[in-house]
Amino acid sequence: MTPDELMSRSATPLSSPAWPPGPFVSYGVDSLDIVYRSDPEALRRLVPEPLAVAEPLVRFSVTRMPDTTGLGDHAAAGQAVAVELGGERGYYLESMYLDSFPALALGRETAGFPKKPGCPRLYHDSDTLVGTLDYGSLRIAVATMGYKHAPLDLDAAEAEVRTPTFMVKMDRGHDGTLTGCRLVRLPVQDVTVTGAWSGPARLQLSAHAMAPIADLPVREVVAARHLAFTGMRYGKAEVAHDYLTP
Repeated sequence: MTPDELMSRSATPLSSPAWPPGPFVSYGVDSLDIVYRSDPEALRRLVPEPLAVAEPLVRFSVTRMPDTTGLGDHAAAGQAVAVELGGERGYYLESMYLDSFPALALGRETAGFPKKPGCPRLYHDSDTLVGTLDYGSLRIAVATMGYKHAPLDLDAAEAEVRTPTFMVKMDRGHDGTLTGCRLVRLPVQDVTVTGAWSGPARLQLSAHAMAPIADLPVREVVAARHLAFTGMRYGKAEVAHDYLTP
């Protein structure tokens, strides 16, 4: 294998890369988002500067992606904190849990998604939309929402999906030295919302040493959304702040 051939591979192992070259587009996506008020001090301790916590709001999401090019059928769950940077509203993605290794590895290594293995599930139970998250053998989150009680404006829902995401991407050399530490901004480049609904909702989070989602406690549920969308594709990650540059 020549050096040019080696560097043309999308990832290791070179004989069978962990993910294909992309692009990656998700179709038929179903998502349950619950926005809740949390502890302001806990959020300020967690969110890295120069991001600012304008309101103590957290979005807990469980998303099923049954048809993603190159990645197939998988699901994700996670927490994102409402933040501002330079007057722009966004979400700081604090944690994600996935049931797909290719999707996990791709997100972590290329853009800095804070992904760990987990078992999210989104399903209907009678008149209720249910989202759960298991870490190992333990259930650490249960989200419930009345199924399609009231329609939401599709344009407003699409604007919410397009809200940029901020993450910290850390890179280390072979000797463990920190070679990169950046706050990255990731826009959603393409998406079409095909349905959006609200309803009564509740969220239960359980304490876990290795999946500390309950460290951002639920004080009050302020909004809930059931979204259906298709054609979602992320844009190129942009450096919002370089922590290694004085």
